[in-house]
Amino acid sequence: MSEAAKTSSLTCAVSPTIPVFICALAIFLLSGMDAAMKSLVIAVGVYNTVLWRSMVATLIAGTAWSTGPRSKPALPVLGLHALRAAVVGIVLVSFFWGLARLPLAEAIGLSFVAPLFALFLAALLLGERIRRQVVWASLAGIAGVAIILAGQFGAASHSQDALLGTAAVLVSTVFYAYNLILSRQQALLAKPIEIMLFQNLCVAIILGLAAPWLAVALPNDLWLPLVGVAVLSLAGQFLMSWSYARAEAQYLIPTEYSAFIWAIALGWFFFGEEVAWTTLTGACLIVCGCLIAARANPKLAEPIEAAV
Repeated sequence: MSEAAKTSSLTCAVSPTIPVFICALAIFLLSGMDAAMKSLVIAVGVYNTVLWRSMVATLIAGTAWSTGPRSKPALPVLGLHALRAAVVGIVLVSFFWGLARLPLAEAIGLSFVAPLFALFLAALLLGERIRRQVVWASLAGIAGVAIILAGQFGAASHSQDALLGTAAVLVSTVFYAYNLILSRQQALLAKPIEIMLFQNLCVAIILGLAAPWLAVALPNDLWLPLVGVAVLSLAGQFLMSWSYARAEAQYLIPTEYSAFIWAIALGWFFFGEEVAWTTLTGACLIVCGCLIAARANPKLAEPIEAAV
């Protein structure tokens, strides 16, 4: 059986409805992870939260990897794991640092511009042609970010700290866009459980280099939430991988933007955050831009939650 036939039989074996629901469940789990991460970052800082989460996730993923069929990754594959882990480390630190300073919905809305950056990086690094709809998508995304920023400048409750948080989230989206390019290469060379293991392991090692100066022991009451965050992250990543292996991206991409709805609900419930009309309007424009971009390259039109 040819590779194309195998792929066709895999995607046709499951109704698209099931992967859509599974992908929506993954987004819900990852949105809950974002809310829990925000609480942990406020409590112990972004460095210690990401460091300890990476260590716990490494133990969980390592246990799953060691109990199943596995092969030792080749040196070039390990190099790719390490490179992507370094990029993901920057994404995690900058995104969650910004998340601690912004309303949850605002941070998630801004993170959606990552697919637009990815399309331009695909043209730059992979030689893909920039299509007309990509330009329109980018203009919509830029307009959405501008409206959200305008809301910050116009609100008395927003401080310079919030603007710095916005800048951090936007920086994270640029690196996440590069992460999307790397993840396409990585997916061809390794299985999802191996990717999750070595990604978390490498992030833990990289951050661990600064542990003698920055690491602190977590309070006992934060270990259970930290383990919960790691489980939510790994479960969300696994369910999304399962969904994308069984349905076309065009069916799944719209469900991923339900993260904004969950961010509004979780931000209000746990942090008492109100959503400004500028955030709603800006996020809608960004989502519209990403849906337009999905028509140009659906494989790159995925939001930031898939990596974190």
